[in-house]
Amino acid sequence: MTNIILCGGSGTRLWPISRTLMPKQFVKLFEGQSLFQLTVNRNSKNCDAQYIVSNAEQYFLALDQLEELNKIKNKYLLEPVGRNTAPAIALACLDLPYDEIVLVTPSDHLIKDEVEYVKVLIKAKELASQDNLVTFGITPQFAETGFGYIEANGLNVKAFHEKPNKETAEEYVKAGNYYWNSGMFCFKAGVFLDELKEHSPKIYETSKTAYANANKDGIVRITHDDMSNIPEDSIDYAVMEKSTKVKVIPSNISWSDVGSFDALYEELPKDKDGNTLNSNYISIDSKNNLIYGNERKIATVDIEDMIIVDTGDALLISKKGSSQKVKQVVNKIRETTQLHNIHLTGYRPWGTYTVLEEQEGYKVKRIEVKPGKRLSLQKHFHRNEHWIVVSGTATVTVGTETRYVRPNESTYIKMGELHRLENEGKIPVILIEAQVGEYTGEDDIVRIDDDFKR
Repeated sequence: MTNIILCGGSGTRLWPISRTLMPKQFVKLFEGQSLFQLTVNRNSKNCDAQYIVSNAEQYFLALDQLEELNKIKNKYLLEPVGRNTAPAIALACLDLPYDEIVLVTPSDHLIKDEVEYVKVLIKAKELASQDNLVTFGITPQFAETGFGYIEANGLNVKAFHEKPNKETAEEYVKAGNYYWNSGMFCFKAGVFLDELKEHSPKIYETSKTAYANANKDGIVRITHDDMSNIPEDSIDYAVMEKSTKVKVIPSNISWSDVGSFDALYEELPKDKDGNTLNSNYISIDSKNNLIYGNERKIATVDIEDMIIVDTGDALLISKKGSSQKVKQVVNKIRETTQLHNIHLTGYRPWGTYTVLEEQEGYKVKRIEVKPGKRLSLQKHFHRNEHWIVVSGTATVTVGTETRYVRPNESTYIKMGELHRLENEGKIPVILIEAQVGEYTGEDDIVRIDDDFKR
């Protein structure tokens, strides 16, 4: 069985922790591990191989976190733009044998009862081997209005239902044969493609063309135009709601999609007063609060049932129970800033950068380059750069000259000059970069040569 892990999505409901370029599945929220890493660990015990479907920006995040787990021998398929789950799954299935059983899982869900999880996977694999499309229905713990529901008759699916209102959700839970739609599936790759061809032929044909035209140099890279030509649709709408081969397995596996701060609060460890544990938090007569922040001290006095999230460049304060409205905040932010997209720390295939200060006309960054990695050969049109090495030895190319820059040494790059930064050593290179110019945005970059094909 191959585990197809879907890494798309921007996770805006957990802003400001989660951003487009650092979505929730890669944030290390659970004892130093991310939801993506927990997904990989959980399913690698039950599957022979893993197939990571990601966009090009997040591929390097996935690669770094897989290296930490020492699980780097995986297949990868990179999408230049997201077209929802049906095309993502179709493209992966086209790259697998017809009879290969696949377990499709999101990368951002939490499953705590792994003993029960193994039992439902065994049932799913058996049903999938009989040419069924299997979905996992989560036994509802309460009347949730944020999930779709699956109506079942035993293992047979009677109907899929959209997110209900509170009254309808209560009726579903009372009825006993309705399940939360988990977004997890199990089937033979070829059987799914056959059903996709029958029920959503345009997605099937355009996905087939995109796969045929893809660059397959160890990683399947879909071209932008081919991906854009595929109609955008979820697997539920494209196949599951139309197929007669669908089965549902009731699953009581302590599952959460961690889709809001209220859901996250339920999963995090807490102190005796019900506040989430945080070494930077000082509580005075405060109870039942979610407190998130790693940089500054956070102190509360006589506060109850609140969500306080501090990420250095943004602060969110919300009542518990209202955190679904964070999406509205993100919509407002999109109008004027890039705070929905990036953190102060940005992750790149060569390492990281952290913005220390930014004002009109200048920006100061801390840059860390991993051993054996180098940035692209590049130039900027609107800024000069001054690099001061703090740790390690940097190999710096400016124009036609290449030299070593050691700790407490510096170099200067003029606007428009070709340059490259490289770490040929065994320890990280850390440097401070001061940018001065009329524009210091991340998009003022022309890449001449790049190891990472960006």
